[in-house]
Amino acid sequence: MDPVNLFGLPVDDMERAKEFFSKTFDWNFMATGMDGNHHFATTVPTDENGLPSELGGINGGLVQRGAYEQQVTSIFIKVNSINDTIDKVETNGGKLVLAKVPIADFAYLAQIKDTEGNLISLWEDKI
Repeated sequence: MDPVNLFGLPVDDMERAKEFFSKTFDWNFMATGMDGNHHFATTVPTDENGLPSELGGINGGLVQRGAYEQQVTSIFIKVNSINDTIDKVETNGGKLVLAKVPIADFAYLAQIKDTEGNLISLWEDKI
């Protein structure tokens, strides 16, 4: 079973959104180096690898609305192989939106739409 491991919230004003979530929920943010369009959100404590240390906890990010097809809130599903999962998505009626791309030096990302048009991000760890 592939677990949900991240969320993505689209924002119109990155600084305003970071301030809101920081002040309201005590979240911390870190720019990812992806042209300023994405900032990781830490919502639960993490281990030395930056992964949630609380059972069932997930972290996520703020994404500039429109970047990477991001118009709505999305979930990120952690998979063992993005390539294998894309094959399953297309076999089962979904479609590829964003082909596999590297995220810094620790992961890969791809985006698909399910049969209902929902945007879902696929996450594959490099480590």
